[in-house]
Amino acid sequence: MKIQIVGSGCTKCKSAESNVRDTCADLNISADISHVYDVKEGAKLGVMLTPAVLVDGRIVVAGRVPTKEELKGLLSHK
Repeated sequence: MKIQIVGSGCTKCKSAESNVRDTCADLNISADISHVYDVKEGAKLGVMLTPAVLVDGRIVVAGRVPTKEELKGLLSHK
């Protein structure tokens, strides 16, 4: 599973990344997690609002920090 966090590196973007990493660890999910800081690269991925979380190229959350509970629901079905 490939997970990308898109955002400039602000506090909300860092929180989104932290929640993704913590949730993957809690669920024992092995994922390729990366953070896309370049706004132009994020736009190429279809992201208009940050922070955003993409799972296997699909935007699952945009414009807010996902909670760990929300991420558990999103990632446990993959």
